[in-house]
Amino acid sequence: MSIRVAVIGAGHHGQHHIRILSTLPGVELVAVIDQDPTRAHTIGALPGVRFFCEAAAVLDHVDAVIVATPTDVHGEVALPFLRTGIAVLVEKPLAYSLEEADLLIDAAQASGAILAVGHSERFNPALAAVKPAIADPRFLEVHRLGTFPQRSLDIDVIYDLMIHDLDLVLSLVQSPVESIEAVGVAVLTPRIDIANARLRFVNGCIANLTASRISRDRVRKLRIFQRAAYISIDFAAQAAQHWRLVRAAGEPAPTIQGQPLAIATEEPLKRELLDFTSAVACGRAPLVTGEDGRRALELADQITARIAMEQGDVLALPEEYSHQ
Repeated sequence: MSIRVAVIGAGHHGQHHIRILSTLPGVELVAVIDQDPTRAHTIGALPGVRFFCEAAAVLDHVDAVIVATPTDVHGEVALPFLRTGIAVLVEKPLAYSLEEADLLIDAAQASGAILAVGHSERFNPALAAVKPAIADPRFLEVHRLGTFPQRSLDIDVIYDLMIHDLDLVLSLVQSPVESIEAVGVAVLTPRIDIANARLRFVNGCIANLTASRISRDRVRKLRIFQRAAYISIDFAAQAAQHWRLVRAAGEPAPTIQGQPLAIATEEPLKRELLDFTSAVACGRAPLVTGEDGRRALELADQITARIAMEQGDVLALPEEYSHQ
C-alpha cells in the first residue's frame, strides 16, 4: 500500500520535494498546496496530483505531509496534521520560536504522529561514510558560505544556513554547550548576513562555525580533529578524507595513514525523504526528530542573542530569546 503524501509550499524547497517524491517507490504524491494556484499547478503538474490553495483541503486524504512554507507559518500549517495523527516533515528551521516548536512536539507526542525536521545535511553520503570513524571530537571547524540569495531574506543567516551545522555539531558532540562567543554583521540586508560562533562544550570540545550568504564562492565543509585522527568532509562535493596516526608493533615511530574515501554520491534530500517515508511505513522515529530540530533552534536563538548582547542591543536573556 502506497503512502499518500502532499507537499505544502511549492517554492524553492517545495519543488525539489515534489520532484523526488514523484519518483519514490511506495509513495503516492497526491496533492500540492500553495497560495499561488498557478505556481502549484506549474511545479506539480504530474498525473494524479491535485492542487489546492488551503492545506485543510487534504487533511482527510493523506498519510503524511511535507511543510515547505516560509518559517513564520510552519506552526499553523503543521499543527492540524499532527493533532490528527498525520506524519509531518517540516523544513528547517522547525519553527519560528521555541514556544511554537514545543507546540509541534507536544502535538506529535499526544497523537502519536511522526514529526521529522528537514536538516538534510545529516543525510549527506560523505557524512555517512566517515561517521563510524568519529569518536569524541575535540575540535570542529565548519564553514558554510554561499552567494547572495533571492530567498530566505526574512531570517538571519544563522537560521537560514548555520542551523544546518548547529544540528550536525549537536549530533556529533555528545555533551551540552557550556558557553558561546559569537559575532554577526548585517551587510546587504537588515538581517545578519555573516556570522561566526565559537561553542565550548562541557566535555571540553570546541566548535567554530562560520556562515555567510554574501560570499563569492560556495563552501560547505566540516573538519573534525580528535585524538590521533583528522576527518574532513566536503558536503557540496560529497567527498571525505580520514587520516589517522597508526602505531605498528615493532616500529620506532607511528605513521600517518589515510586517504580520500570512496563515496557513492546521492542527493541528500532523496535520502531524507526515503528515511521519512520509511519511518511512516514502519512506525519508527525518523533520523532527525522534532526534538533534534528544537535543539538546533534553541542554540540558534542563543547565538543570535549573544550577538545582540555583544552589539549592545536590548534583548531578553538568551534562554528567553526567540527570533520574532
